[in-house]
Amino acid sequence: MNTDILTDGIPLNEAKKALILIHGRGASAHDILSIAKHLKVDDFALVAPQAENRTWYPYSFLAPLNENEPSFSKSLEAIHKVVVAIQQNGIEKENIYFLGFSQGACLALEFTTRNAAKYGGIVAFTGGLIGDQVYENHYSGNFENTPVFIGTSDPDFHVPVERVNETEELMEKMGADVTKKIYPNMGHTISQDEINCANALIFNKK
Repeated sequence: MNTDILTDGIPLNEAKKALILIHGRGASAHDILSIAKHLKVDDFALVAPQAENRTWYPYSFLAPLNENEPSFSKSLEAIHKVVVAIQQNGIEKENIYFLGFSQGACLALEFTTRNAAKYGGIVAFTGGLIGDQVYENHYSGNFENTPVFIGTSDPDFHVPVERVNETEELMEKMGADVTKKIYPNMGHTISQDEINCANALIFNKK
């Protein structure tokens, strides 16, 4: 793992499960790692990549994809490298979990849907698939009932509920078991209820 990645929890070479935590715009790997203490992930390796200049891509996730290049493709590649490194430590995809907030949630959803497989689970605290529209031809694979939790506020200044709904619809079409929860006027934050849902739906598996 390179220096742009923070790790915590069980060492990767000893862990059976790994959680990739993806921070939001303007935040850091250290910030997103702090969420783990509220999650049932005591037996996980925790891996948090750090975005260059604290942002995964420069503009809104709803901007045309080419406007967010080359950062967007570099960020997808960065997550891919993390997944490969985890697998090289003997952890299978079905024991790899993803969690992100805001821009990090968008990236987590985008990466996993472009590379759909049976993962351990996906938690998106306020996020949706990336682009000026949902380009179905960008996504392939089958989630094979991977549990997904998406929580968001209505309204949310950054993430319109319509995109969350479109994301849920496409992921379900690709075999994901999606639970979506819309919170009236929650604001751009992570609520205790979302944490509880993530623990109940995603991190309760043996």
